Amino acid sequence: MGIGASTPKTSSGELKKNIAKKSGLETDKQRVSIRGKEKDKSKVEETGTAKEKAEETKASKENKVEFVRETEERSKAFVAIAGVRKAVDKLSERVAALEKAVNSGTKVSDEEFDVSAELLMRELLKLDGIEAEGEAKLQRKAEVCRVQNFHETLDKLKTTNSKLS
Repeated sequence: MGIGASTPKTSSGELKKNIAKKSGLETDKQRVSIRGKEKDKSKVEETGTAKEKAEETKASKENKVEFVRETEERSKAFVAIAGVRKAVDKLSERVAALEKAVNSGTKVSDEEFDVSAELLMRELLKLDGIEAEGEAKLQRKAEVCRVQNFHETLDKLKTTNSKLS
């Protein structure tokens, strides 16, 4: 069965509309020819063979399998990003506690800053290992920025802390 053909006889205009829907190519830019002869709004005989129909069915099944695979990959990416987000939420509480201590004038050991920075770097590595497209890619990027901001905050706090006596 040809592209977009759905009945034994389809006008070339209908065929062009179906092609336009699937490919985005405007109907006035298309040429329909059957057996080497250009057709214009006359009835186009369905020329699909059983082999072509089987190939279309196979292609349709392959497209469905690909869609399911891509959906599963997106789901895995969202779950992985959510896991990192949860860990970063906990680390943000740690950063907030360090910030509160330093801003109140309490000296904190450098090890606290180093351990927190290391834990944030581990989350960045996890994010780097997540393959994502579309919305998941945007979420991953936002989480990377969030982790980097916490890391910068730690650096500033460590500097401030070193000046405390």
